[in-house]
Amino acid sequence: MSDLPILAAETDTHCPYCALQCGTRLQGDREIGVKVQPLAGFPVNAGRLCQKGWTAPELLHTPDRLTSPLLRQGDQLVPVGWEQALGVVARRLRTLRAQHGPDVVGVFGGGGLTNEKAYLLGKFARVALGTSQIDYNGRWCMSSAAAAGNAAFGIDRGLPFPVTDLQEAQVVLLAGANPAETMPPLMQHLERADLIVLDPRRTPTAQRAALHLQPVPGTDLALALGLLHAVLEDGPADKSYIQQRTHGFPEVAASVGEWWPERTEQVTGVPAHDIRRAARLLAQAERAYVLTGRGVEQQSKGTDTAQAFINLALALGLPGRPGSGYGCLTGQGNGQGGREHGQKADQLAGYRSITDPEARAHVAAVWGIRPQELPGAGRSAFEMLDALGTPEGPRALLVFGSNPIVSAPHSARIEERLAALDLLVVADFVLSETAQAADVVLPVTQWAEEDGTLTNLEGRVLRRRALLPPPPGVRSDLEVIRDLAIRLGQPPHRFPDSPEAVFDELRAASAGGRADYAGVTYERLEAGEALHWPCPAEDHPGTPRLFTDRFAHADGRARFVPVTYREAAEDLSNQYPLYATTGRVLAQYQTGAQTRRIRELNDAAPQAFVQVHPDTAARHGLTDDTPARVTSARGSLTAPVRTDPAMRLDTVFVPFHYTGDGRANALTNPAIDPRSGMPEFKVAAVRLEPAEEEPAA
Repeated sequence: MSDLPILAAETDTHCPYCALQCGTRLQGDREIGVKVQPLAGFPVNAGRLCQKGWTAPELLHTPDRLTSPLLRQGDQLVPVGWEQALGVVARRLRTLRAQHGPDVVGVFGGGGLTNEKAYLLGKFARVALGTSQIDYNGRWCMSSAAAAGNAAFGIDRGLPFPVTDLQEAQVVLLAGANPAETMPPLMQHLERADLIVLDPRRTPTAQRAALHLQPVPGTDLALALGLLHAVLEDGPADKSYIQQRTHGFPEVAASVGEWWPERTEQVTGVPAHDIRRAARLLAQAERAYVLTGRGVEQQSKGTDTAQAFINLALALGLPGRPGSGYGCLTGQGNGQGGREHGQKADQLAGYRSITDPEARAHVAAVWGIRPQELPGAGRSAFEMLDALGTPEGPRALLVFGSNPIVSAPHSARIEERLAALDLLVVADFVLSETAQAADVVLPVTQWAEEDGTLTNLEGRVLRRRALLPPPPGVRSDLEVIRDLAIRLGQPPHRFPDSPEAVFDELRAASAGGRADYAGVTYERLEAGEALHWPCPAEDHPGTPRLFTDRFAHADGRARFVPVTYREAAEDLSNQYPLYATTGRVLAQYQTGAQTRRIRELNDAAPQAFVQVHPDTAARHGLTDDTPARVTSARGSLTAPVRTDPAMRLDTVFVPFHYTGDGRANALTNPAIDPRSGMPEFKVAAVRLEPAEEEPAA
């Protein structure tokens, strides 16, 4: 018998959180535990991880891990076998579809699902269920930037360049983005740049800025128009670039004519001299970037706001210019890939439009069905959830990788709609707040237990590799989708559950589309090739930088798109005299279903808080750590006060990771952007008052 030590398993994979998808090396097993190290050779994080990445392995051992399907019996969720759970789901789906038609069933996906899961889920909805009612939580993340990018460039990729290009930037405008908390490893790529940060709060990112523009919440569009006016006022627009590479500039130039900086100051509260200074910094830099984030996009006019920042970037000649560019900072782990392959109500694989006859014919041929069998476009995410249980909406909902009871705007309304369903099925690895309300809960694998691919914010396709086998009783989402499809009458070959087999089909379905993965293979990824889509053939090197020669419109030119300023959907009043805006904190992620289960992270940020200016707190009878109630027309939140003299006097900030009395989305406005379907998360009219009792931790 050998005296040599037995080495634990080891694999290279990627962090389970944000869209940076930092490279990591995992080592260990369930007995000795799992340790994580950053991959020094992966350029996105270059040997760094944030607090969430370092603590991610703890989630693999969470004591409330689901390992058995649960079936509601009265008020209780009772463990049952897989055959019984899937049998119940299939029978009830068949009955509902027979009574009410295919659109009686809705499917709600997530931006954290692998490309393979997102693709097979979209196929399952449209082929096995025949429903048009599918969307996902990424609608609340990237849809505004995606709509604006498609209009301007003919394609939507968060960053059309590698993040490492930012290292040589002289000036970077961060509009509504706080990467110092949301994706800290990105900050190493911004160390040399002068940062212009546009945010109502003095965030940790804004604290590092050369210039912080602090607008009234909901006025970001006016500020973008004012910045472009200031650029044109001083005459430094890149006329040669505009003439050779764009269309529509005269109309946009005319549309910002009334937004001189002094008028912009009246609307936004940002001093006119700071607007002019920001414009000069951008215009005079040889290497500059404009990057947008959720702060400016999660509004009922978020698409127009993103469009206005794209217009600014185009006027400066940034997109496609070496050392410069425009991009949006994708949020969720697979926020990019998750929106490319069929989870969105209006899309098929490869970022194809579901209303395009050629796209329908191509995907139908890959799926082995007739194009006329494909449903049309369905409702966007909030519209679908808001219709649940109504005579016109779905009576059943299948949820994969999402927690809408916490994440949806006007969350109390969505909780009511979920309760009105005839059937709610949730696939998750822990009992999230939405899973707790389900009729059937299906336990599925998590990040270190599964293989697949994800696509990070720069369009780089990555391999997720399993270190551990799943616990006994746990199945992959692909297995669940396949088993349900077979029970609904589909031939087994149509729904493979091997990640590589699903990916090969995804490649064929995406071929020729905007997001073309045809040339990306597991073999090439295993060999370490850095493959950014579009990658149309196996001998193609991929496309790390878009727009270097042409944009994706047929004529190769980008489009200026005129937009008009409008107010937020909700005005302040005597009853609701303050603005509330939401966001993230360093130690938590999304709805907290993962991070609130990790001790170190929960110790760092255990509960919601209400961040206000000390004078605002005093006017409402509040001081630090006293419990406050924040109330909008839709609901209220109770949490301790945290004063900050850098806050605007008219603004309240609350993080959105928490549930119970601290649920921020009890406040938020479901008014949606007409172009993207994005709700108004970032602007709600509220009042502030002392709470009658202590907030729940």
